[in-house]
Parts: sequence; C-alpha cells; structure tokens
Amino acid sequence: MKKSINHIYLIILLSVLSSVAPMGVDTYLPSIPDIAKSFNVSIHKIELSLSIFLIGFSIGQVFGGPISDRYGRKMSSIFGLLGYALFSFIIIFSSTIYELWVYRFFEAFFGGIVVVNAAAAVRDRFHGAEAAKVFSLIGMVRSLAPLLAPAIGAFIIHFFNWEAVFIFLTIYALIVAFFVYKDLEESYTYTKQNVFESFKLVLSHKNALKAMLTLGFSFGGFFIIIAKTSFIYIEYFKIQTDYFPFFFGINFIVLMLMIKVNVNLLKSINPINLVKIALLIQVISGVLFVLNYENISLILIMILIASYMSMMAFIFGNCMALTLEHFPKNAGVASGVVGVLQFGLGAIISSIALSFHSETFLPIAFSISIISFLAFLIMRTYKI
Repeated sequence: MKKSINHIYLIILLSVLSSVAPMGVDTYLPSIPDIAKSFNVSIHKIELSLSIFLIGFSIGQVFGGPISDRYGRKMSSIFGLLGYALFSFIIIFSSTIYELWVYRFFEAFFGGIVVVNAAAAVRDRFHGAEAAKVFSLIGMVRSLAPLLAPAIGAFIIHFFNWEAVFIFLTIYALIVAFFVYKDLEESYTYTKQNVFESFKLVLSHKNALKAMLTLGFSFGGFFIIIAKTSFIYIEYFKIQTDYFPFFFGINFIVLMLMIKVNVNLLKSINPINLVKIALLIQVISGVLFVLNYENISLILIMILIASYMSMMAFIFGNCMALTLEHFPKNAGVASGVVGVLQFGLGAIISSIALSFHSETFLPIAFSISIISFLAFLIMRTYKI
C-alpha cells in the first residue's frame, strides 16, 4: 500500500481532474441573472440548467466507468475532457434556453466520463483508512475549485458577457487534458469482465449501496444550497455580484478546515461514525433553518449554510472509501455507480426542491432537513 504523503502531485492532479463538476457549476453561478436576462426567462429556468447538468453528469458516469475499466484512466480522462471542452465552446452559440439546456447536458455528460477516473485511480493505489485520507485530501484541494470558481465567474462577467464563462471552461478543460496526457501514469490492470455483471456486482452489495445512497442524499441537499445561493445572496439580500464570491466562498473555506479535521480524526475514529455525526449536524442545521426562516439575518444564514455544507468534509471522502474498498477489480464501474447515485439522486432531489420556488427560505430549509435525516437513517443500518 502506497503512502499518500509521497504523492502530493498525484493528489493535486486527481483533484483538478475531479474538479470538472464544481468548475462547470460554480463558475456559472454569478452569471445566472445575466443569462436569464439574455434569454428573457425567469431565474428558475436558468437554475434548472444546474439540475440538467447534474443529470448529464450522472449519465456520463454510467458510460465512463466501463470505458475507464476497459481503456484505462488516462485515455478515458482525455476523451472526456476533449468532449467537455467542445460542448463548453458550443454553448456560447445558444440562441434559446432549450439549446443551452441541451449543450449543458452534453458538456456534463463528458464531464461524467472524466470524473470517474479520479476515484478509480485512487482505488488502484490506496486502500482502507489510507484511501479515506487520500479522498479527503483530494476533497481539500478540490474545494479550491468552488472557492475560486465563483470569483473567476464574477470577474469574467464584470468585464465580459456571460458567454466568456464558457470560453474559460473550454480553455480549462484543454489545459487539464494536456497535464493528464503529460503526467498521469496509468494505474489500472485490465481484467476481462462483462459490463452488466460488473454493474450487477456493485449494485447488489448492500453495504456499498448504503454508502452510495448516503452520498446521493447528502449531495442532494448540497446542490439545493448551491443552486439557491444566487437567489439567497444576490436576489434576497441584494448582495452585489462582485461580492458574491466572498459569501459563497466562505462555505468552502470552512469545508476545507473540516476536511483537515476529518483527516486527523480518521487516526482514532471509524469513518462510519464520522459520517453519522456529520449527518446529525446537518439535520440540526436544517431544523434551525426551518425554525428561523422568517426574517432571518444575513449572519445567521451564513452560519447555518456553512455548518451544513462543511459536513460534506466528513461524508464525501469516507463514503467513497467505504464504497470502493469492496471493488478492487472494477473500480471504474463502482466509481461510475457512485457518481450516478451521487449526482443523479442529487439532481432529482434538487430538481424537486427547486420546483417549490418561494420568496421565502422555507422550501430550502425544509428540504435539506428531510434529506439529511433520511441519509442518517440509511447510514444507521450500515454494518461493519
């Protein structure tokens, strides 16, 4: 088993590789009001493009897992990044909101092919608690993406039209593809296997499925908050777009600190227990949000959102490690299934929640409370 401390560059490279989703979503957030005006539609329709992105991202991982196990982590990553770059560029020629939805779907589809390789590459090299630490470290570095992406997006639309955001994403994907081609060493060992049997094996493993479902529900709540941050800060509290990255980014600063805490706690606490504690804190944060949704102050909502989102530091890395530990020979397929449940379930849950749009925060607060409670009930039945 290789030690993560000797693989700092690898962790950074895999973090950048797995940042396709947050870069694709969070760079876009500050431009949502401008895009709505450009297409003369409600903000709600632009927010739905986030859910469409997540659906495309999920479906891409269904195909990405078998491709990764068949052709390797490196070639699969490059293929996905080139497709992501192509559709990011095509988006700037959208003439209707429906075209934007379609192109965003395919942009995300290729992003899904990319992201499974990062998790599979970790599983190829690390196991057990060491894998949980590596996933947490990757999460820490990757958290820079949602921290920096809104600032990049706000900077771009301050000087240019919203189309420039997607030109940036095109260039970003091409640069990452270059470094993957140059530096990512192939780690998989090809094993002839039936794709359907691989999916059946992964989906029939009860403990792994519980960890996957927990991830899916947790990300559902996570995405609801991400999708509504523009409404919360720009629309409701009238924060200027230039200051939006600060209010959005503080959540990820706290998240990064909690990832460091998680890495340290893994030395003495079982990852399953850490996940359960994190889910309970999310439930408490959600309930407090429900009780205070009327006339809530900016400071209190910042505290509650940061508390809720930062608990993903304990959920993501630990649940990923708990899941992939069971699948040494088909980590690509397993990673794909995790991604489908994580982003697909997240997309479905967030879409339902977003459909109950209100001028108050009650739908947001109620949704994240229920989601976290359901995730906790699932994780309670996980058996060591």
